[in-house]
Amino acid sequence: MPDSKDVSAQLTSPSYTLPAMDQDYLLSDSNRGVRFLLEYSKAEEYLRAAKIESTIVVFGSARFHPDDGGERTHWYNTARAFGKLASLNGGALDADNNGGLHRNVIATGGGPGIMAAANQGALDAGAPSIGFNITLPHEQLPNPYTTPELTFQFHYFAMRKMHLAMRANALVVFPGGFGTMDELFEILTLRQTQKMSHVPIVLADESYWTSAVNFDTFIEHGTIDREDVDLFAFADTAQSIWQTLIARGLKM
Repeated sequence: MPDSKDVSAQLTSPSYTLPAMDQDYLLSDSNRGVRFLLEYSKAEEYLRAAKIESTIVVFGSARFHPDDGGERTHWYNTARAFGKLASLNGGALDADNNGGLHRNVIATGGGPGIMAAANQGALDAGAPSIGFNITLPHEQLPNPYTTPELTFQFHYFAMRKMHLAMRANALVVFPGGFGTMDELFEILTLRQTQKMSHVPIVLADESYWTSAVNFDTFIEHGTIDREDVDLFAFADTAQSIWQTLIARGLKM
């Protein structure tokens, strides 16, 4: 005869829950590697489905808004103009002639400020754009200009950085703070150590960058080689940023 004893305790035990359905298990320390894999594979699956071959990554402060006035408005408007110019001319809209692949799609950290400006420029052009957002203690919502199915959320900065870098054909860095510096020097280190293939890097607004970072001090103290500063160039307008990327070998 079948066992008629109550098995509710067994059925409700956490050990009996299917691993894929057990959030406490998935969020445990022992499954950190699994969560890394999930953050990589989910975004990768969506990007492949959307046929995103390459990107132009735009970094910059999340704190700038178009109505701030002065330099901050100028930087926002320049990033927006660049997002539109790059989307119109870089291949993001030319998938029909590229085997269905979208090239040089604008990709940002997905938040406000300069990120929103670049995504807004892509939207102005009618092009797709990507937002790699990150969970923060003070919630950062995605900006409204990213393509919805190309808007991602990450817990791990490392995995977010990996996705920002792995399809990048170019990097454009507007004025920003610690996060922007972190992302800039991450890419510069990858280029310096040849862990990343050649990508043109442009720093927008030379006066800001040369006052914020004294690159010559690195050279004077021998902490970098003089040719390391050739890894990047400066430009001040949307048009000059685009022309500099082209001159420095942007893949089209």
